[in-house]
Amino acid sequence: MKTQIITLAVILSTVGFETKAKVRPASMITDNMVLQQNANARIYGTADPGSTVTVTPSWDGKAYTTTTDRTGEWSLAVKTPAGSFTPYTITLSDGEPLTINNVLIGEVWLASGQSNMQMPLKGFPGCCTLGGYDEIASASDEAGKVRFFTVPLTQSYTPLDTVAASWTVPSPDTAPEYSALAWHFAKRMSDVLNVPVGIVSAAYGGAKVESWTPRDMLEKYPDVSLDPKDIEPIVHYHRPMLMYNAMFNPIKNYTYNGIIWYQGCSNVATYDTYAERLAAMVKRWRDDIGIGDIPFYAVEIAPYEYGDPTEKGKAPLLREAQWKAVGMIPNSAMISTNDLVEPYERFNIHPADKAAVGKRLCDLALNKTYGKKQFPIESPRYKSHRFMDGAAWVAIDSPSDGICRNYMIEGFEVAGADRVFHPADSVWLHWQTNEMVVSSKNVPDPVAVRYGWRDFLPGNLHAGNYLPLIPFRTDDWE
Repeated sequence: MKTQIITLAVILSTVGFETKAKVRPASMITDNMVLQQNANARIYGTADPGSTVTVTPSWDGKAYTTTTDRTGEWSLAVKTPAGSFTPYTITLSDGEPLTINNVLIGEVWLASGQSNMQMPLKGFPGCCTLGGYDEIASASDEAGKVRFFTVPLTQSYTPLDTVAASWTVPSPDTAPEYSALAWHFAKRMSDVLNVPVGIVSAAYGGAKVESWTPRDMLEKYPDVSLDPKDIEPIVHYHRPMLMYNAMFNPIKNYTYNGIIWYQGCSNVATYDTYAERLAAMVKRWRDDIGIGDIPFYAVEIAPYEYGDPTEKGKAPLLREAQWKAVGMIPNSAMISTNDLVEPYERFNIHPADKAAVGKRLCDLALNKTYGKKQFPIESPRYKSHRFMDGAAWVAIDSPSDGICRNYMIEGFEVAGADRVFHPADSVWLHWQTNEMVVSSKNVPDPVAVRYGWRDFLPGNLHAGNYLPLIPFRTDDWE
């Protein structure tokens, strides 16, 4: 996996266009792109300073005109129609016309985070993607429905305005590098909404939330140094600020309808600052994008057995911080993936089943953003507990048809006054009160109960909508 570190401005990309043209679209304005439907979609780029630039989309034939500023930059908001699978063209001109071809109108989402969002359909070395090659083989079936713009792994000490990438059409040649999670998110969304879906994928394996945060914010964090002599010794994927500069800043002016986010594993050791920093990052991203509080939907980090002493035992606290962050971020929500990991993946931070995660995340968007209430999004949650007859009676708030599993329930632990937790050897549903009755022969007098509260402790308790019980604890012990 190659990473490019850039310290100087990159020449504006003209991939796919005639280089002789004076008007130069931004690197995201290319053939095969998807524009957000029913929006004032931004079309932007550069030309000679003081030039008059005209943008004419084929769907209405209307000419939109602006003048470049003294640096040669220009930007227009173009009114887009309802989404359809009809390909359009957009003609740009400052006297020399340039045509952008095969443009679709539909839904556009930004997919970002770290490796579990980046993980491609072809998988990583030693980490397979379940069904990935079947998706690659049939990718051409989605050529008229899904498009991807994948930002390359790049870092920069200064904010960049361009990125060396272009929109691509799915095929067996292009699909291997697509984010597997975002691919399934896009396919499902296109199928349900019956419009094209464009994914802008900007994810960097191992990145911390500080990696996606700009300098002016990081300067206020006492534990972060922005001196290159302090940054360079840090393993490349943990470096602060550099991904924001190189991978987010160049794409922030595009028009999105929402953001999906899968990140947090690299912040396990700093769980205590995560919620506030993620909330601050999201606010800045939304300010930069400039379309208001667009949806922000996140993925709870998956079970994984962390081996680093600074991280071990802290993943449950990071998940807790993720849910806290969601409570702090307007128009946000999160899905749990505690049930989507196999026992053999204990030491694999990249669970293979990305299809289920992408579909579950899509259902969240379909329900909350698009009003498709037939798609369930509410996981069962801990409500209250009591202790009686040597067992913990745990009340579950299950808004969708109760609990659908009665036997062989995994993921519960109980502890007595010694604060030592033991796996529950008896878990059953008292259906009359919707309480789980949890006990262990090793804990005759339980005082605390937990579910999924370890680095790696997958659970299998589901609501009637087959969404998982969110991990919880009843204690506040260290």
